[in-house]
Amino acid sequence: MHIRTFQLSDLPALVDLTIEVFGPFYEQSFRTMVPPDVYEHQHGHWADDYRASVPKLHDPEQGKHVAVAVASDGQLSAFVGWHIDRKGRHGQIEPLAVRETHRRSGLGRALCEHAIRAMREQPLEVVSLGTGGDWFHAPARALYESMGFHPVPVVYYLRGL
Repeated sequence: MHIRTFQLSDLPALVDLTIEVFGPFYEQSFRTMVPPDVYEHQHGHWADDYRASVPKLHDPEQGKHVAVAVASDGQLSAFVGWHIDRKGRHGQIEPLAVRETHRRSGLGRALCEHAIRAMREQPLEVVSLGTGGDWFHAPARALYESMGFHPVPVVYYLRGL
């Protein structure tokens, strides 16, 4: 596996990977957490939302960076995004996406460490990341805690009007 900086030619594969990785969360987890009207309002068009937001993840002029992991067959297997707030001396990892066939191989950890190394080159003091509290995100929580991140419990409520 080779980790490198995102290139514009990666964009279609990056969008497809994001939709593939996070589809089960929206369709199998989040959909069951909320009533249909709330689901539709919040994430009824989640795939289109990713098609619009993923192209904005990498913008070094704005402190936004993406690194991708490419398998020996050339397939994009995973990626990590992070952004830097120099004024607040804070970095944030978001998102991390690993194709299901490459999970539990250390790739997510390697990508997070890649982002953290890049952030250490900046005058930052803290790095954060977030994930869900549902079953889908349990492996991510385990990874982040094993890397020394400290969970801060938050409860977010939704309801229809």
